[in-house]
Amino acid sequence: MSVKKIVVLGTGGTIAGKAARAGDNVGYKAGEVSVGELLSGVPGLENVAKGCELQCEQVAQLDSKDMNFGVWRDLALRCASLMQDVSVQGVVITHGTDTLEETAWFLQSVVRTTKPIVLTSAMRPASALTPDGPQNLLDAIAVVLHPQSAGVMAVAAGVIHGAQSVHKAFPYRVDAFSSGEIGPLGWVEEGEVRWARTAPQPDDVAPQAGLVAQLPPPEQWPWVEIVVSGAGASARAVDALVHAGVRGLVVAATGNGSLHVELKEALMRAKASGVRVVKSTRCSQGHRIVGDTGDFATYPGLSPVKARVSLMLDLIGA
Repeated sequence: MSVKKIVVLGTGGTIAGKAARAGDNVGYKAGEVSVGELLSGVPGLENVAKGCELQCEQVAQLDSKDMNFGVWRDLALRCASLMQDVSVQGVVITHGTDTLEETAWFLQSVVRTTKPIVLTSAMRPASALTPDGPQNLLDAIAVVLHPQSAGVMAVAAGVIHGAQSVHKAFPYRVDAFSSGEIGPLGWVEEGEVRWARTAPQPDDVAPQAGLVAQLPPPEQWPWVEIVVSGAGASARAVDALVHAGVRGLVVAATGNGSLHVELKEALMRAKASGVRVVKSTRCSQGHRIVGDTGDFATYPGLSPVKARVSLMLDLIGA
């Protein structure tokens, strides 16, 4: 009988960061500590793992502000492969906080699995006087082992978030993430998981699961950008992007999907020229309460950055 395993994939981030002095939680360099070193520095990890073998792999070592499509592709392919291994109970991914929500949504979109993939992170570097990474790792392992866990989740500061709703809401607080009005999936308290609502199930995830095995090299991914509507918005940015060859545009609209008149006219021209245009909203909570107004399609419930992920995947699969 094979030994049950939890695989921890490292990508860098603040959780793997180091500063010149222990009291510095700002002037550190992300992605300095290997994932193996991170695990070896977490007291009580073996107890939380409950007999599972912890296997670690360094997929990348970067600051998540510099996350790129190559790393996303590597993560997706590795996660898809690991999900086929009957001995693997689930995967933990150590990640920076800045783009964690985008990586979570990308993986949820392309990796169909009945097993959990849990992203965790830290707001303080590994060299901090009181780093938050070790506890977050312990909590992530606890979530992976819970029998109700499935799909892609994020765990930080004792809170379990779903991939669709999680977003970084605070630039400095240790509890930096929020799930907005939807609320968290649950909490981890002294190693015990307490669910507030049902974890994402296989039928609710991976809308583009067929793409995971055919994701092209990153240099072939379609160019998609985000533009923002606001006071004094002009057509120039959109016109310049279309002229430069952009394939898709996500517009972060004001309020309930309203757009500055000049920006909307430019986006309509872009659409007429063959550029895919998708509308989201600048508001961080709530959904638009009107249907398609005849101008641009939407991805219901997705923030601009997550809509960009979905639009890229749609263009890849087109």
